[in-house]
Amino acid sequence: MLFSPLTLGELELPNRLVMAPLTRVRSGEEGVPNALVAEHYRQRASLGLIVSEGTYPSAGARSYAGQPGIFTPEQVAGWKTVTEAVHAEGGRMFAQIMHGGRVSHPDITGGAEIVAPSAVAVEGVVRTPAGKQPYPVPRALPTDELPMVIQEFVNASLNAIEAGFDGVELHAANGYLLHEFLAPNSNVRTDSYGGSPENRARFVIETVNAVVAAVGANRVGIRISPEHNVQGIAETDAADVRATYEVLVDSIAPLNLAYLSILHHQPTGELVQDLRSRFGGTFLVNTGFGVVTTREEAVDLVVEGHADAVVVGRPAIANPDLVRRWKEGLPLNEPDSATFYSTGAEGYTDYPFYESLNS
Repeated sequence: MLFSPLTLGELELPNRLVMAPLTRVRSGEEGVPNALVAEHYRQRASLGLIVSEGTYPSAGARSYAGQPGIFTPEQVAGWKTVTEAVHAEGGRMFAQIMHGGRVSHPDITGGAEIVAPSAVAVEGVVRTPAGKQPYPVPRALPTDELPMVIQEFVNASLNAIEAGFDGVELHAANGYLLHEFLAPNSNVRTDSYGGSPENRARFVIETVNAVVAAVGANRVGIRISPEHNVQGIAETDAADVRATYEVLVDSIAPLNLAYLSILHHQPTGELVQDLRSRFGGTFLVNTGFGVVTTREEAVDLVVEGHADAVVVGRPAIANPDLVRRWKEGLPLNEPDSATFYSTGAEGYTDYPFYESLNS
């Protein structure tokens, strides 16, 4: 079943393997995807769906040097070359729209201030072009600015459609801005966007609704990662986590989104499967950063009915022809973690296809 077709929004996927959004920082100082980026994604077009790396919707939303954006004309034009390359190979591609929130530094954003739900910094240091520095205390977004931030997501989503993407994935996971609103330790607001689970979910729900109104529900997915305590997030109260994400999923389920994608270390567990039943639509799972998803695990998740499709990261990095290799039981290339966040073609576009290994 992993290699059977799946309807996702208005797309017909040829298989149920989805390429995870993977930060690869190959888009230069201006955040413009180039020919190398286009080749990287083109090579992986046989995957059922490609989700792009996190793409920032405004200067202040950038989390990483070399990360691509999608708000300038040059960035949109760069992404158009990527989507054209993927579509020419018969592929399908969503753009992940990612506002980094407090996970950044002015040296990364070109001086643009760092904003978040609350003035609470991430503990630790961030890698900037000037070296490692402590994460700054972000400016807490006032209530009257929130519609402007939502509009950034809307504009980026419209730009993504203009650039030829088949849809967008809203990044509400892994400690970035939307996740920061959901988590009680990064959101200590006292207005209607903080406090209760209902209030903490409000900003994400409003963002989803606004993007759906702009581009259509069939072109919108969302990625969440409950209990994924990275980059300063602490979702440690099981009852609060359940209440928060139940409110979120119950509120967006009637929209009939293209999909819900959940990153969690227990994809078959009660929390994830309860959220799946509440959502009621196409459901993607990703087992998280801790372990690499295996072929057997991916097959079991679909065959046992725990997910409609499986999101994979490192296997897709190292194997542009992962679908064929897993379908035919062929050996895999091993990913080189030293090149995940470097520059250039090494570890990016030079992983061999199976044929070239035997030619």
